[in-house]
Amino acid sequence: MIKVTYWADCPGYFCKNNFMEVLESNRLELVQEYITKAMDYPKYLELVRQLAIMGKSTGSNQSEAMVNYTKLGDRRMVRWEKTFKINDEVQQKLDSLDRELVFLVLTESWCGDAAASLPIMNKIAEASPNITLKVVLRDESLDLMDTFLTKGARSIPKMIVLDKADDEIIGEWGPRPSIATQMVEDCKREHGKLTDEFKQELQVWYNKNKGQNILEDILKLLALE
Repeated sequence: MIKVTYWADCPGYFCKNNFMEVLESNRLELVQEYITKAMDYPKYLELVRQLAIMGKSTGSNQSEAMVNYTKLGDRRMVRWEKTFKINDEVQQKLDSLDRELVFLVLTESWCGDAAASLPIMNKIAEASPNITLKVVLRDESLDLMDTFLTKGARSIPKMIVLDKADDEIIGEWGPRPSIATQMVEDCKREHGKLTDEFKQELQVWYNKNKGQNILEDILKLLALE
């Protein structure tokens, strides 16, 4: 569990730098804890597949909509697994990676953005012996999720990158690639919400982009762009 340090706990005065160090230490311990109990990607893929077959979803919401999203996510992940390839140029960049990293990803089976992103993360991890991909379910990991919010929201997928040798969180990514994030912001600015038409448009964009923006974002995060 995270140990929270409050202002009143500090004798005489409060040191912001020390407080930030405590917070970062708490975040690191939480990430390390969840890595030890996380699934690998094949196990997650099989979980989603079995849920789709049984007409179920991860999480407590077992509505028809969530089940249908899970089925759709299953099909999309299978398609991305078959079609996305790491080219020679990207492979050379990944071959130059000289530190051992863990990608810890928070997700749920019904998440459309995760269905598009997780297969790309897996292909990156498969292409490098120095990258391990681990997966946890958001609703079973709320203490971790609440430590890595996106603008105050429990948005998924959320990928946390840990440098194992240095015991350091070097970055995080999610819930969407940079171009899609801008598209979402533009839609909310214009309509005040994500319209059904936009959600369809976003999926068309994912298909046309073929995972390249996700790949570019992650390579940039790893300083391999």
